[in-house]
Amino acid sequence: MKPSLPQGTRDFSPIETTRRNYIFDTIKAVFKTFGYQSIETPAMENLSTLTGKYGEEGDRLIFKILNSGDFTKKIREENTDLSLPNKVLPLISEKALRYDLTVPFARYVAMNRDKITFPFKRFQIQPVWRADRPQKGRYREFWQCDADVVGSTSMLNEAELIQIYDRVFTALQLPVVILINNRKILSGLAEVAGAPDFLIDLTVALDKLDKIGIDKVNAEMLEKGIPQKAVEAIQPLMAFKGNTIEKLNFLKSFLGQSTEALQGIAETEAVLAYFNGENAFELNESEIQLDLTLARGLNYYTGTILEVKAKNIEFGSIGGGGRYDNLTGIFGLPNAAGVGISFGADRIYDVLLAQQLFPENAIEGTEILFANFSAIEEKAALPLLDILRQAGISAEIYHESAKLKKQFEYADKKGITFLMIYGEQEITQQIVTVKNLKSGVQVSIPKDKILAFKSYF
Repeated sequence: MKPSLPQGTRDFSPIETTRRNYIFDTIKAVFKTFGYQSIETPAMENLSTLTGKYGEEGDRLIFKILNSGDFTKKIREENTDLSLPNKVLPLISEKALRYDLTVPFARYVAMNRDKITFPFKRFQIQPVWRADRPQKGRYREFWQCDADVVGSTSMLNEAELIQIYDRVFTALQLPVVILINNRKILSGLAEVAGAPDFLIDLTVALDKLDKIGIDKVNAEMLEKGIPQKAVEAIQPLMAFKGNTIEKLNFLKSFLGQSTEALQGIAETEAVLAYFNGENAFELNESEIQLDLTLARGLNYYTGTILEVKAKNIEFGSIGGGGRYDNLTGIFGLPNAAGVGISFGADRIYDVLLAQQLFPENAIEGTEILFANFSAIEEKAALPLLDILRQAGISAEIYHESAKLKKQFEYADKKGITFLMIYGEQEITQQIVTVKNLKSGVQVSIPKDKILAFKSYF
């Protein structure tokens, strides 16, 4: 049988893994500078933990795990109609692969409330799974890098999370636009439009505006049963253009009847105020934009919502997040307000690759190869090999005695930069011959200066 992978999953080569670790390490380093601590949660959760948190569309994309053993036993015992999936599912599946890192985090906080200090700032870098249709930039298994704060309603948290985005993407040399909106503004929009009961359908549709355009968004809203008058009422918001101040003034006028919308506007102004005026937070190359139609399709968001897109390249979002003040309450821990962000590591990888932004040291593996001509020379080279490794230099010795041409070919295929020769002549003279395989330059250095070999080039 020809081996294959499940659709929407990937293997990662040594070069790809090195590049991915460069992304993870960059993100992790920034998280730590803002006081975030690392946790991990299981790959699987109880299905009841995950369902109902992501909206109807999200629930459909959860990978369910069949019960162990004879998973059809309960169906037979209860004579369940197989044409009714909502009745069949609880009988055959009790667990699922995690859909994101936020809901498992909320569950973790609720279960460990007596062991953690609030506000609790955590980061988490782990894979998640979604039964989505695979396409460019969208996978069924992918990694998320999350940072969340639970136990604080301060807008300072949102401002610091924006800073984290800025610091990470500056370190990755990738200029980005950070989009901001507030779910209270969207709730007010549904209220003013006369369709408060259709908030979820409205936000799910709005969230697709930049992907499918205004006509298809309108069609989807009507298809979902949103009244024609309500759809017509929100057209001015979808069409409005202007700078941040003009957008805020428009919202105050357009949604002024809604107390909830005004609260969302005030929260947005409070976040933006951290980046304006005296003693403001500074951003590097990142830009903040108020996006009136940004919705983020997850049901648990209650306030600020954020999304990140790379400048100068059409690639969808590479990060997103928001405030969720009620999520831990579902797990028995009320009044623990939270806000968090996520980095889409796989999409970030694709963007960095497309823009050729990976540094050389994020590609290199072995730096030095010792040539191997005989068992005697192999043994003589081992102490030198150990000195280099102890100093943190990636080095290896060719696995067997062989002609130099074969060893050159091996080094070339692995992208190794330096070849070191410690042959019979070198052993006698207590020197090491070092050749830069990229430039062709070859030097001889004293054996006791081996750690300073680069200074000879």
